[in-house]
Parts: sequence; C-alpha cells; structure tokens
Amino acid sequence: MVEALLVEAAQSPTGTVGIVQVGHPVLRATSELYDGQLDDATLAELVAVMQRTMRLAPGVGLAAPQIGLPLAIAVIEDPGTVDAEIERVRERPVLGFRVLVNPRYEPLAGNDERVDFYEGCLSVVGYQAVVPRLRAVRLTGADETGAPLDEVVTGWPARIVQHETDHLGGTLYLDRARLRSLAASDRLGAHWASEPRPVTAARELGFDLA
Repeated sequence: MVEALLVEAAQSPTGTVGIVQVGHPVLRATSELYDGQLDDATLAELVAVMQRTMRLAPGVGLAAPQIGLPLAIAVIEDPGTVDAEIERVRERPVLGFRVLVNPRYEPLAGNDERVDFYEGCLSVVGYQAVVPRLRAVRLTGADETGAPLDEVVTGWPARIVQHETDHLGGTLYLDRARLRSLAASDRLGAHWASEPRPVTAARELGFDLA
C-alpha cells in the first residue's frame, strides 16, 4: 500500500496523493502501530509526501489514514495567524513541522479544562463545526527518528494533536462536535468561524460553549 502511494505521488506534478473522504472505512479503523514496518528511506519518502499533501490542501495536520494508510503516523504544522486577537484567544502560535509516530494524548493531572472553537477536516470537505477540546494535553509517542516524545502541549497545538491522534483511532471531529454548530464552509460558515471565539454562532445557532 505504501508503495502504491509513493508511485501515485511520483506521478503527480505536485508530488502529492489524494485525501480520502468521510465514508471511507479506513477513517473508521484503528491504525496499526508503527514498529519499523518501513525502511528509513521509505519512511522519509512517505513523510515528505504527507507533508506536501498537507500543505497543498492546505491543512495544519494530516494523519496516514487520510491518505488511505492505516498506520499510526501523522504530520502537523501550523503557520499561525496574522490576527493578533485570534492568536491570543485561541493560543495559536506558529507550529513548526513535526512528525508524530504512535502518538497518544491524555489530560493533565487535575486539569480537564476544555475550550470550544470551530474545526474543519481535510477528510470532511465543505463543513466545519465547534469541537470542545482539552486546552492542554500530555503528548507521548515518538518522532520519525524513533526519539521518544513526552511533553505538554497547550492551546491550538493541543487541538491539532488531539484531532490528528483521534484519526488514528478511527474518530472524526464530527464525533466530538456540537452538531448544532455544524456549518457549510461558505460565506456564512466562514463568518461564524472567523470570530476569535464562536460566541455569535452559539447564540444564533443555539448551542452552548464550554
């Protein structure tokens, strides 16, 4: 399967592959833990394809199941925002490119604070919804070199980590969303999502915020 993806990327003028959409069984499967199934060169090539695919979409994260590969690998990267108020309220700094291998997250001891913001997904094109997420999580796993990860992630990076890690367990953001907030990614939906915090959407669409 990896070989077929790499061939597809090699034949693409952008070096990217297709992103599977909701309804595909791979998005509902539990991914296989990565345990050296690929040699170093193949893994590096796969990561590069995932990075290019994520950036072209564009998105701030991409999990292997989203390209049809049920393997516990994800890539994340966020250029941040030019809006200082959104950056402050959403705690959204620039997040450099990272690879997460077999990631897991858990709430911090004694702190299960949740925050509500709109999310979209490259595998659910055309829609977005408000999702309550843990504001801070403990992230464990490894990077692409096998170096262990064990760190606290806060704010928007924590949201990205939770979203992409959920993909590896067959969970989509819609499963956690406040469904009354669901909006098409059209002019009105963009308006709802443009607020630093979705206060107006909550009032007009009739849902609660954490």
